[in-house]
Amino acid sequence: MGTDTETTLHEIKQTISGFVEERDWLQYHDPKNLVMALMSEVGELADQFRWVNNSESHALAASPDHAEEVADELADIMMFAIEFASVCNIDISTAIASKLKKNAVRYPIDKAKGSCKKYDRL
Repeated sequence: MGTDTETTLHEIKQTISGFVEERDWLQYHDPKNLVMALMSEVGELADQFRWVNNSESHALAASPDHAEEVADELADIMMFAIEFASVCNIDISTAIASKLKKNAVRYPIDKAKGSCKKYDRL
Protein backbone atom coordinates (compact mmCIF):
# COMPACT_ATOMS: atom_id res chain seq x y z
CA MET A 1 0.00 0.00 0.00
CA GLY A 2 1.04 3.57 -0.58
CA THR A 3 -0.16 6.89 0.77
CA ASP A 4 -3.75 8.17 0.98
CA THR A 5 -3.40 9.76 -2.46
CA GLU A 6 -2.06 6.56 -3.99
CA THR A 7 -4.30 3.90 -2.42
CA THR A 8 -8.02 3.41 -2.94
CA LEU A 9 -10.42 2.39 -0.22
CA HIS A 10 -11.16 -0.74 -2.27
CA GLU A 11 -7.47 -1.69 -2.14
CA ILE A 12 -7.39 -1.14 1.62
CA LYS A 13 -10.50 -3.30 2.06
CA GLN A 14 -8.90 -6.07 -0.01
CA THR A 15 -5.67 -5.91 1.98
CA ILE A 16 -7.51 -6.13 5.30
CA SER A 17 -9.72 -8.97 4.04
CA GLY A 18 -6.65 -10.87 2.86
CA PHE A 19 -4.94 -10.39 6.21
CA VAL A 20 -8.04 -11.68 8.06
CA GLU A 21 -8.52 -14.64 5.70
CA GLU A 22 -4.88 -15.74 5.95
CA ARG A 23 -5.28 -16.01 9.72
CA ASP A 24 -8.75 -17.62 9.63
CA TRP A 25 -10.12 -14.79 11.77
CA LEU A 26 -13.39 -14.27 9.91
CA GLN A 27 -14.96 -16.75 12.33
CA TYR A 28 -14.42 -14.15 15.09
CA HIS A 29 -15.34 -11.10 13.04
CA ASP A 30 -19.06 -10.89 13.60
CA PRO A 31 -20.58 -7.40 13.94
CA LYS A 32 -20.74 -7.51 17.76
CA ASN A 33 -17.13 -8.57 18.23
CA LEU A 34 -15.90 -6.03 15.69
CA VAL A 35 -17.79 -3.25 17.50
CA MET A 36 -16.29 -4.39 20.80
CA ALA A 37 -12.79 -4.41 19.27
CA LEU A 38 -13.42 -1.00 17.74
CA MET A 39 -14.48 0.42 21.10
CA SER A 40 -11.38 -1.01 22.77
CA GLU A 41 -9.12 0.58 20.19
CA VAL A 42 -10.88 3.95 20.52
CA GLY A 43 -10.21 3.70 24.25
CA GLU A 44 -6.53 3.04 23.57
CA LEU A 45 -6.36 6.11 21.34
CA ALA A 46 -8.18 8.22 23.93
CA ASP A 47 -5.68 7.06 26.54
CA GLN A 48 -2.89 8.70 24.51
CA PHE A 49 -4.54 12.08 25.18
CA ARG A 50 -5.66 11.61 28.77
CA TRP A 51 -4.99 14.56 31.05
CA VAL A 52 -3.76 16.97 28.41
CA ASN A 53 -5.55 20.16 27.41
CA ASN A 54 -6.70 20.94 23.87
CA SER A 55 -3.58 22.79 22.76
CA GLU A 56 -1.30 20.16 24.28
CA SER A 57 -3.16 17.46 22.38
CA HIS A 58 -2.01 18.92 19.04
CA ALA A 59 1.60 18.94 20.18
CA LEU A 60 1.33 15.43 21.60
CA ALA A 61 -0.11 14.01 18.36
CA ALA A 62 2.74 15.54 16.36
CA SER A 63 5.56 14.78 18.78
CA PRO A 64 8.13 12.20 17.68
CA ASP A 65 7.65 10.38 21.00
CA HIS A 66 3.91 9.82 20.47
CA ALA A 67 3.10 10.21 16.76
CA GLU A 68 3.76 6.56 15.91
CA GLU A 69 1.66 5.29 18.84
CA VAL A 70 -1.19 7.62 17.88
CA ALA A 71 -0.97 6.50 14.24
CA ASP A 72 -0.93 2.84 15.30
CA GLU A 73 -4.08 3.25 17.40
CA LEU A 74 -5.82 5.12 14.59
CA ALA A 75 -4.81 2.36 12.16
CA ASP A 76 -6.35 -0.25 14.48
CA ILE A 77 -9.57 1.77 14.64
CA MET A 78 -9.72 2.23 10.88
CA MET A 79 -9.00 -1.43 10.17
CA PHE A 80 -11.74 -2.62 12.53
CA ALA A 81 -14.19 -0.06 11.10
CA ILE A 82 -13.39 -1.14 7.55
CA GLU A 83 -13.68 -4.82 8.48
CA PHE A 84 -17.04 -4.06 10.16
CA ALA A 85 -18.24 -2.44 6.94
CA SER A 86 -17.12 -5.47 4.94
CA VAL A 87 -18.82 -7.96 7.26
CA CYS A 88 -22.03 -5.89 7.26
CA ASN A 89 -21.94 -5.26 3.50
CA ILE A 90 -21.80 -1.50 3.99
CA ASP A 91 -20.36 0.53 1.15
CA ILE A 92 -18.33 3.08 3.09
CA SER A 93 -18.34 5.77 0.39
CA THR A 94 -22.11 5.52 -0.04
CA ALA A 95 -22.68 5.56 3.73
CA ILE A 96 -20.48 8.65 4.16
CA ALA A 97 -22.15 10.49 1.28
CA SER A 98 -25.58 9.68 2.72
CA LYS A 99 -24.60 10.82 6.21
CA LEU A 100 -23.06 14.06 4.93
CA LYS A 101 -26.30 14.78 3.08
CA LYS A 102 -28.30 14.24 6.29
CA ASN A 103 -25.84 16.36 8.29
CA ALA A 104 -26.07 19.18 5.73
CA VAL A 105 -29.79 19.38 6.54
CA ARG A 106 -29.20 19.11 10.30
CA TYR A 107 -26.35 21.60 10.29
CA PRO A 108 -27.09 24.33 7.74
CA ILE A 109 -24.08 26.58 7.20
CA ASP A 110 -25.91 29.74 8.23
CA LYS A 111 -26.71 28.24 11.67
CA ALA A 112 -23.84 25.83 12.28
CA LYS A 113 -20.79 27.72 11.04
CA GLY A 114 -18.42 28.29 13.94
CA SER A 115 -20.77 26.58 16.41
CA CYS A 116 -20.26 23.33 18.29
CA LYS A 117 -23.93 23.04 19.23
CA LYS A 118 -25.82 19.87 18.39
CA TYR A 119 -28.32 20.22 15.54
CA ASP A 120 -31.32 20.26 17.89
CA ARG A 121 -29.90 23.28 19.71
CA LEU A 122 -28.99 25.47 16.74
